[in-house]
Amino acid sequence: MDGKITIERAGTNDAKILAQLSETTFRDAFGAQNRREDMDKYVAQTLSIEAITEQLRDESDFFFLAWYNGRLSGYTKIRANSESGIEATNPLEIERIYVLQQFHGQGVGAALMRHCIDFAVAGGHDVIWLGVWEYNTRAVSFYRQWGFEHCGSHPFILGDDPQTDILMSKSVNVARHRDLQVGEGISNEQSIHGNA
Repeated sequence: MDGKITIERAGTNDAKILAQLSETTFRDAFGAQNRREDMDKYVAQTLSIEAITEQLRDESDFFFLAWYNGRLSGYTKIRANSESGIEATNPLEIERIYVLQQFHGQGVGAALMRHCIDFAVAGGHDVIWLGVWEYNTRAVSFYRQWGFEHCGSHPFILGDDPQTDILMSKSVNVARHRDLQVGEGISNEQSIHGNA
């Protein structure tokens, strides 16, 4: 069934629902592959209401909520001016894209990705980049379909567990319609993590 997807920017008033959404999607995506104590520590440090509120107040951080037929379905966090090591004049990071499990396959992840690319183009960013867990093969495949290419790696600390994120980047100095065409056939949305 076709659904209507809307995306809107989150503000500090959305901190509670964003924190709940962040924790749910993060635990669903990675809870089975990681120790509970590491998950708990990461959630407390990074995805609590207090932590999300602080991030929402940061002028370099942008959160966008996705709604599918009026139901909250996912979100993305993008960050300007992040320390990346990416070769670019004005890079933009996709720090997180998460979609609730019941909305996988409904085009929500693709809509969020299109929104991130549009945001990058509108803001004059020349490269968009992200970090994805080295064992998250579905997410890596998703990003490759959008034209992201491997460009390095960096550490990601989950609680007390040092892990490795693959770095992937994409030039946004291309016609917008090419990105939209690429995204039309993508339906395998999944949650990923970056270097939050």
